[in-house]
Amino acid sequence: MKTLTRMTSIEQLNDGIALSSEVPLLLFKHSTRCPISAHAYDEVLTYLQGHPADKVNYSIIYVVEERSISMEAAERLGVRHESPQAILVKNGSPVWHTSHSHITSSGLSAVLSES
Repeated sequence: MKTLTRMTSIEQLNDGIALSSEVPLLLFKHSTRCPISAHAYDEVLTYLQGHPADKVNYSIIYVVEERSISMEAAERLGVRHESPQAILVKNGSPVWHTSHSHITSSGLSAVLSES
């Protein structure tokens, strides 16, 4: 099973974005204080427990605990911060993103099967 790697430093964020030129990065921004985010997190886990795309790196940023990393991701990627939020990064740039109740296992499957 694929897992979410927790990003706890700007260096990890920079490395993940840089590596996206070789392997796409799905970045999930999660708030531990929000029930909508809890539901989106469950959807991401359901996706990962099913048939996730092999050639994608999966990372999570806890937006409350790692606020500076979350805000840096928004600035670096040019995607307005939301939580929960899923951002697919390829070649250092966001190619798809969604948030809130639009984060679903089936939606992730559809987008990531093309990656």
